Amino acid sequence: MEDGYITRHLSRKAEDYLEAILNVTLEKGYARTKDVAHELGISPSSVVEMFRKLDAMHLVCYRRYEGVVFLPEGQKIAEVIKYRHDTLKKFLLLIAVPEDIADADACFMEHELHPETVRRIHHFIDCMENNPAFCQQIQHHQKTPVR
Repeated sequence: MEDGYITRHLSRKAEDYLEAILNVTLEKGYARTKDVAHELGISPSSVVEMFRKLDAMHLVCYRRYEGVVFLPEGQKIAEVIKYRHDTLKKFLLLIAVPEDIADADACFMEHELHPETVRRIHHFIDCMENNPAFCQQIQHHQKTPVR
């Protein structure tokens, strides 16, 4: 997935909202305020405030009492953010980081790493998945106590 800097230098918070909207939409087919609030672990009033900001940026279309739907640019950005998160989490799981930590760290890293770095990590994962013996060796090594 090509991403460059299509996130238009959005804040981490705005990126997190777009990713949450995408996750909820993929799960339910729509994204209402309460669903996104639950996904992010925040209050619905905070979600409404960001929905309005994202609407003003022409990334989503916000309808009070109905929630949001993506506009094309918002959808594209959300997919890039999700790609970053999923790639980084998969990498961390590959090196035997516990899932809850991998998810939290991927959330942090997705905002900080250069798009080229994420692409290289994705390529590395592809190579590793085509070499299961090497993956098992990495995971076995990770279980060995640190000296």
